[in-house]
Amino acid sequence: MFAEVLTIGDELLTGHTVDSNSAFIASKLVERGYWMRRITTVGDDVGEIKAVIGEILSRKPDVLVISGGLGPTHDDVTMVAVAQALGKRLVLCEECLERIKAFYEKLHREGYIDDPTLNEGRKKMAYLPEGAEPLENTEGAAPGAFIEHEGVKIFILPGMPREMKAMLEREVLPRLGKRKFVQRKFLAEITDESKLAPILKEALERFNVRIHSSPKGFGKYIGLIIFADDEGELEKTVEYLESRGIKLEEA
Repeated sequence: MFAEVLTIGDELLTGHTVDSNSAFIASKLVERGYWMRRITTVGDDVGEIKAVIGEILSRKPDVLVISGGLGPTHDDVTMVAVAQALGKRLVLCEECLERIKAFYEKLHREGYIDDPTLNEGRKKMAYLPEGAEPLENTEGAAPGAFIEHEGVKIFILPGMPREMKAMLEREVLPRLGKRKFVQRKFLAEITDESKLAPILKEALERFNVRIHSSPKGFGKYIGLIIFADDEGELEKTVEYLESRGIKLEEA
């Protein structure tokens, strides 16, 4: 199963904000047994977002998670871009509007804002691509959305990390299947990654695994992460590496 992540925001491209969302989303999808094919970042531009979504959909991932650009301001254009990319209209989600209204009324009661009125910016967040299922935002105002397009499950989440994480855990992961999948981390006792490279290549040709190597600089150890569909295949890989003289210590 393959997945891709798309994060959206000019602040991510300029370096004003570090994109921690993509790393968090990817780690959770990998835990579910998805291989991450690509992580893409694009600015707050309808044409750019639309084009990138088209490119991603052409690769037919099983899952696409989009994060960012769901707020009330002029540069929050993700829902518009997704709708255009899928050839859909934007339609008002009455359920979302009621939740947004209740959210701002709560903020008003608690003294955080001086006016709970549903202005145009707040109403804007209640529009979703036609046919999309709203995803509840328990930590903020803007709802997310889920829509399936030509076999690709598309999830649209807020960019605020607190809101995104809550929605991913509550709304996204329960909708995804989980296949049997294992990963283990090791330290390989070898001083030079170039000496390890041909042995890893041999292992990859023999076994149905993926291996990521992470050099720690020139020294005693090189980090390895081995991914496999089952524990048996992973164990055979470990045994083979050790038979080739690579001492492995589980990290």
